[in-house]
Amino acid sequence: MYIYELEFKVRDYECDLQGIVNNSVYQNYLEHTRHEFMSENGVSFEKLHQQGIDAVVARIEMSYKCPLHSGDAFISKLYMKKEGVKYVFYQVMYRKGDNKLCIKAKVDAVVVIDGKLAASLPEFDLLVERSAAK
Repeated sequence: MYIYELEFKVRDYECDLQGIVNNSVYQNYLEHTRHEFMSENGVSFEKLHQQGIDAVVARIEMSYKCPLHSGDAFISKLYMKKEGVKYVFYQVMYRKGDNKLCIKAKVDAVVVIDGKLAASLPEFDLLVERSAAK
């Protein structure tokens, strides 16, 4: 089901006073995973932006399941679907070693072309097709 995965390791400064990854840092992990997925599939956010095309997050739902600690290695995974004008990224993170689910997220993104909401973007539609094929 998941079509992409990226490995991370928690850095000390990402943790809060309780010694666990601060909740806001997970959004950075999620975003980095989406950007690396796009980049590895030939989609450049910079080039799109230069053409007046921007993909923006419209909504994020996150469920925290198990905290990550400094030094923990984990795998971030994703797949995507198209729902109306939204491109929906379904993402999870699993701690390596015990394969414990740490977070589940659903990220809704939309495409804006020259400041106007677009119904679709061919580059993203191709990635949705790849997700559906797996």
